[in-house]
Amino acid sequence: MERFRVALSGDFRRADGSPTYPSFDLTPLTSDPRIETVWVDPVDGVIPAAGLEGCHALILLMPRFARQSVPSGNTLAIVARFGVGYDNVDLAACDEHGIAAVITPDGVRRPVAVSVITYILALSQKLLVKDRLCRAGPEGWAKRSDHMGEGLVGKTLGQLGLGNIGAEVCRLAKPFDLKLIAYDPYANVALARELGVELVSEEEVFRRSDYLSVSIPLSEATRGFVNAARLKLMKPTAYLINTARGPVVDQKALYRALTDGTIAGAGLDVFEIEPAPADEPLLKLDNVIVTPHSLCWTDECFAGNGAADIAAVLAVMKGETPRGIVNRGVVDSPAWKQRLAEFGRRFA
Repeated sequence: MERFRVALSGDFRRADGSPTYPSFDLTPLTSDPRIETVWVDPVDGVIPAAGLEGCHALILLMPRFARQSVPSGNTLAIVARFGVGYDNVDLAACDEHGIAAVITPDGVRRPVAVSVITYILALSQKLLVKDRLCRAGPEGWAKRSDHMGEGLVGKTLGQLGLGNIGAEVCRLAKPFDLKLIAYDPYANVALARELGVELVSEEEVFRRSDYLSVSIPLSEATRGFVNAARLKLMKPTAYLINTARGPVVDQKALYRALTDGTIAGAGLDVFEIEPAPADEPLLKLDNVIVTPHSLCWTDECFAGNGAADIAAVLAVMKGETPRGIVNRGVVDSPAWKQRLAEFGRRFA
């Protein structure tokens, strides 16, 4: 029997063959007799084309899908990225070969938004400072009064980006009685009104925010968007939170802002270079909370991402257009339409 071949990047399993993330349930693939799963290990961080020969779909975690990853034979129809970032996928190559690049907005929406709220609470309550005081014994306890936290009622939460995640952050923030503002030139005005979010200018969101959350994708237009000039607009009591992509923030400018009193602190889950080197200056600062691009990594997140990717792959197998396509133009390409029609005849 002919089978629909689904490749998974090798980082989804450990060296002993056990799953890296058990909450990613592969059963819908492995229990379907029409489907064959194969594992493809990266070479120098890139998925090799040889490993994808004869495959119809790829579920991709951390390696890059580059132009040299495209297999011959014109079989590959979808690269399903495990998450919402797709900077490790060559979209131009996908467009050229009629391959849909898919992300999982439903899987990360709540977990990433919870991460932003976690940073807000930890920064406002000076959680890590007080953790260190407690561990220092009586001498540390005696310094409690020097590290007073601040309440959130009436403070302003600014969102750079009011899309999938930014909107969810605002939903979760409402019970804290924060004022909600956002800058997003593409914002859904009706949604902003429904959420009680005031849409403001780029300058205003920096000037007015007590907590400024970055939720915009990385592109050439957004690289270094949070720069020295914009940081200088912020209050000296304000905090920057970045759970999007590291290069959206000018890291050197942020370091200066954190050390010269331009802003009070930051919560950073992402960095310009990842993994962040041990000598990264930001890691030495006491007014920064840092996590290794994984604060949202929970069983909920990985189960949701996995389910969304599998749903996209199964849709393609049945000849249907999946949700979450990034390169929307591909759905009009002859190569894509031909593959879908063929899959529908063979596997539906």
